[in-house]
Amino acid sequence: MELFPIHLLFIVVLMNRYILGPLLRRLKGKRFERVDDTYRPRVAIVVPLFNEGEGIFHTVRALLEQDYPRELLEIIIVDDCSRDDSVAWANKAAEGHANVRVMRNPENMGKRKGINRGVRAAVDAEIIVSVDSDVVVDRGAVRQLIRRFVHPNVAAVGGRTFVTNRHQNWMTRMIEIKFHFAQQWLKDLERSFRQVMCLSGCLTAYRRHVLLQLEPILEARAIAGVPIKYGEDRFLTRQIVKHDYETVYTLDAFCFTAAPSTLSGYFSQQLRWRRSNLVDLLSGLSHAWRLHPVITVHYVSQLALLLSYPVVIVHNLLNGEFWDILAFHFLVIGLLGFIYRMETRHLPEDRRVPGASFLPMALLMPVTYALFTPLALLTLDSGSWETRGSPTTAPA
Repeated sequence: MELFPIHLLFIVVLMNRYILGPLLRRLKGKRFERVDDTYRPRVAIVVPLFNEGEGIFHTVRALLEQDYPRELLEIIIVDDCSRDDSVAWANKAAEGHANVRVMRNPENMGKRKGINRGVRAAVDAEIIVSVDSDVVVDRGAVRQLIRRFVHPNVAAVGGRTFVTNRHQNWMTRMIEIKFHFAQQWLKDLERSFRQVMCLSGCLTAYRRHVLLQLEPILEARAIAGVPIKYGEDRFLTRQIVKHDYETVYTLDAFCFTAAPSTLSGYFSQQLRWRRSNLVDLLSGLSHAWRLHPVITVHYVSQLALLLSYPVVIVHNLLNGEFWDILAFHFLVIGLLGFIYRMETRHLPEDRRVPGASFLPMALLMPVTYALFTPLALLTLDSGSWETRGSPTTAPA
């Protein structure tokens, strides 16, 4: 097997993500992201909670500072039988605030069922905002999400996530740049056609009636009879698109969370995300043809790359040609690091990292593809969260 075919596939994916998407955004101009400032629905923020400790206090306090009419805003914390003092911290944050409710599940049910319980409890809400319990949300986030519901067919609007511990070590600096491209560039193509295929549970708003419509599908998700608790954000977004609703993403609504700072934490996260990618990319083939043709090509090329790349890496390693593919990685990653530096040069020093910080990704990328893609394929029925409850792990 030669390098050229996989390089060609890699270039197709890069063209879609880094050239076609941004080009469409610039061509569409103001039409790319429409807003409606007259829309003021009742909103319920649902926060699934598990072993977050004092962190949930800061999450709730940030939500109470939202730039949105207080009489139209409710906060519902759903604790999934935490084994630490999370409930005490949640109750402390709720003291003196009639619009904050703390609920506790009768048994450990998992994140998705906990969110569904909160959705059912928010009987007066038209919009549900899902927020992870380890994030701090910018005060304008809810307003920015709500103003993107410009049409009844827009079912979900997602926001971006910043890394709070970006300067902690080489790992968090690398992830900061990875997050930049994942959110600033990679979603542009899907945003252009209002078919964003993954909206993060860190910060996403949904129409409540759509969540209720999809609840049976979400709660029944399993592989070989084993309930699947990973990649729920991606699965939910795909189901929304599958049911012919529009999904939107905005950079103007954002939150902050900590990224993994160790190799073990990063590898654990990547394994969970790799399972999620494989399950949903494979499952989505049955209806990928219904997407916009450009999105379909993008979708299929990602799956092809995900499945074929590990084979190419192992092939080159066995044939003593690993340095060729590693050099290719360093070339691409080095170019992206330079682009990051140019795009963030106007930011204060504490809000950006050196572009060279992205170079470790050139080595970590082939390693994670070669090891975790096969491992993920063999453990798709895992019920493990891997990173659940870890304070140093960024949500998917």
